[in-house]
Amino acid sequence: MKNILLLINCLFILNISAFCQKDSTAIKAEPKVKQFWMVILKTGPMDKEIKDSTERSKLFAGHFGNMERLHNEGVLKVAGPFGKNDFTWRGLFILDCKTIEEAEDFVKTDPTVKSGVFIYDIVPWYGEPSGSFVPGKPKKDL
Repeated sequence: MKNILLLINCLFILNISAFCQKDSTAIKAEPKVKQFWMVILKTGPMDKEIKDSTERSKLFAGHFGNMERLHNEGVLKVAGPFGKNDFTWRGLFILDCKTIEEAEDFVKTDPTVKSGVFIYDIVPWYGEPSGSFVPGKPKKDL
C-alpha cells in the first residue's frame, strides 16, 4: 500500500512539473522602450542678477508659454519643478526628439534659458512610450 501511495505521489509531482515547463519556442514580448531626452534646469548665473519683478514675471510667463507650445507640438512630455535640494536643480523636462542637438535647440527657445536665469544639462532617458509619453501631439478633449 505504501508503494502505491508513493507511486501516485511521484506521478502527481511529475505531472505538475510537466505542465509548469515554459515553452521555449514561445515568442517573448519585448518591452517597448524609447529614448527621450531628460533636461535638468539648474540655477543660472543671471538668476540673482535679474531682480526686477516685472522682468522676472515676463521671463517666467515666457517660460510657461514655451512649455505649453512644446507640449502642444508633441515635444515636451513631462515638465515640473524640483523641491528644495542641495543641488542647483530647479526643474525637469522630458523631450521627445531624435538627437541631443535637437533637444538643445528646443531648450534654447526658453526665455529663462536665453536670459541665463537657468542653465541646463541634457542626458538620454529611456521609458515606455505610453501615457503622456505616447509619440506625437496630445489628443484634445472633445
